[in-house]
Amino acid sequence: MGLKRQRVIDQGSSYYGTPPASSYLYSPPPAYSYVNQPPAFPVVRLRGLPFDCSEADIAEFFHGLDIVDVLFVHRHGKFAGEVYCVLGYAFQVEYALQRNRQNIGRRYVEVFRSKRQEYYKAIANEVSDSGRSPRRNPPRSRVSERDNAEHTGVLRLRGLPFSANRDDIVDFFKDSVLSEDSIYFTVNSEGRVTGEAFVKFSSPEESRAAMAKDGMSLGSRYIELFPSTLDEWEDAASRGRANVPKPSEEETTVLRMRGLPFSAGKDDIIDFFKEFTLSEDSIHMTFNSEGRPTGEALVEFASLDDSKAALAKDRMTLGSRYIELFMSSPEELKEAVSRGR
Repeated sequence: MGLKRQRVIDQGSSYYGTPPASSYLYSPPPAYSYVNQPPAFPVVRLRGLPFDCSEADIAEFFHGLDIVDVLFVHRHGKFAGEVYCVLGYAFQVEYALQRNRQNIGRRYVEVFRSKRQEYYKAIANEVSDSGRSPRRNPPRSRVSERDNAEHTGVLRLRGLPFSANRDDIVDFFKDSVLSEDSIYFTVNSEGRVTGEAFVKFSSPEESRAAMAKDGMSLGSRYIELFPSTLDEWEDAASRGRANVPKPSEEETTVLRMRGLPFSAGKDDIIDFFKEFTLSEDSIHMTFNSEGRPTGEALVEFASLDDSKAALAKDRMTLGSRYIELFMSSPEELKEAVSRGR
């Protein structure tokens, strides 16, 4: 069972493509040194959750942190009010623990440090109890929301891995023919994907047939499908993202910066990389759908040697913020150019 979830974690920064929140949310992180030892598995356990809690509530509770996976714990088929939450980096566990005894709705939630073995044991228990892939959200009544809905040719997907992209959805619906502009991922106000997407099929009959995939897995996640409307699809098309690019696993001349102060400009980035020759045209800031900075930027260097050397500045500070650096991909750069300023 571990192998299915292992795919989510082992690919490193590929799955952590969203910016941390502004610094007022959390106290400064402790200093870490991982010399000669790997970082701890970044998982926490939450207890005391409302029984109608959703993954969106967890994402909001840990606003500003990178959430890789959320596993709802069930006992005897009922949600137990507990969740395991896998984060993007080991140091973010300390941030998450700062949320201990904060509220979701009217319930205060306890947050505990957890271990890889506890997380995998919880996955195994979920599969053993249900006989299917672990659910992201507590079970809810589905009859009124789906079975009685009119089909218009549009489906809403819920429960997607945050790393899922257009190719994953095309493969999920491989029995249907989908055009490139038929899939849109919804994002929140900071530009983060929400785990939902809207897909437009060629006809209402096609979308009705595709509902047979409801409850099946994409990667290690249980996917829920709902009939939707053309208006909702158009709203997702105007506000969401057509794809979720994955950072390149190859070395490139492009680096992605994350954790920038929201007030940072291109001149600040040029000064950060003052050992290298950069122009404003080689820096691409990213913004959310409301035109606000996301705290990320993509930077084109003159050569591969320069971009590799620039990675030495990973975790150095710009103003009061420490900056994370990652190799990027042509897809990310293209999207940054189209959305940035």
